[in-house]
Amino acid sequence: MSFKHPISIAPMMKRTDRHFRFFMRLISERTLLYTEMVTTGAILHGDREQHLRFDALEHPISLQLGGDDPVELAQCAKIAQEWGYDEVNLNVGCPSDRVQNGNFGACLMKTPETVARAVEAMREAVDIEVTVKHRIGVDELDDYAHMLHFVDTVAAAGCTRFSVHARKAWLQGLSPKENRNIPPLRYPEVWRLKEERPELIIEINGGILTMDQAAEHLEHVDAVMIGRAAYDDPYQFAEVDGRFYGEQAAPRTRHEVARAMFPYIEQHLSEGGKLSHISGHMLQLFSGQPGARRYRRHLSENAWREGAGIHTLEHALTLVPEDAPAHEKAAAL
Repeated sequence: MSFKHPISIAPMMKRTDRHFRFFMRLISERTLLYTEMVTTGAILHGDREQHLRFDALEHPISLQLGGDDPVELAQCAKIAQEWGYDEVNLNVGCPSDRVQNGNFGACLMKTPETVARAVEAMREAVDIEVTVKHRIGVDELDDYAHMLHFVDTVAAAGCTRFSVHARKAWLQGLSPKENRNIPPLRYPEVWRLKEERPELIIEINGGILTMDQAAEHLEHVDAVMIGRAAYDDPYQFAEVDGRFYGEQAAPRTRHEVARAMFPYIEQHLSEGGKLSHISGHMLQLFSGQPGARRYRRHLSENAWREGAGIHTLEHALTLVPEDAPAHEKAAAL
């Protein structure tokens, strides 16, 4: 039986906030969405509404947590369940200095027993699923045997689902951006992990840019997590529901997606928000289409201005040719 979430959008700082997630849900109803990473400290001591708020339309949605203390992680997992999240994910992949200074993220791959204790505590606290996102290796601990030991240790604590970024992380000498690009991709090791641990759900992440590439990986693993490509070309997810979930309904056109955002934008504006908070996530909606540059330029130059609103986006939409709805295209064939 195939896994229920074959396609997901990776948690990305300053990218996968609630506005972007709502926008992506209008493109794909089935893709699993992740929040940005939220630290345990931010949830326990910060503005919980700001960090955890989401729209019911965003389901299925996973909250990614950053932390290393089992008690605090269990508390946050319980809060996530109370807020209605479908699952929680522990970040064991981020290599940033800020994360390292907090002793979590990718550096936790060096202490799999710590991760195992955290997973055990979270699973005891909640009924929703607890998952782990990690790298293929870290620093000198970067061969397949080290990754397998990490996964086996955490799986023994009850975790059955692992999202694997198929690059190692260098904790010193490379920036987070460089860590997303410089270490080579090692897809076959993730495929091997699935082959040798068939009872686990293994999701692959890293450098996957198209749905054709995703389909190729699904020949070897249970799921594919797409990161930056989801932000750079969001509308490619319009084919996800039909191609990977077997849905029959035609997806919205790009213009229909934008117009479906109007009520959401109006609500945000009524709460004192700015159009630019949302429109920045929509700049690549017409990526690769005629008029895309004019559309992006108009929003970039005007969405931040005082009084910017639905009319600003409406004008931007007039700068790109409108596609016929999918059902009309099919009837014309």
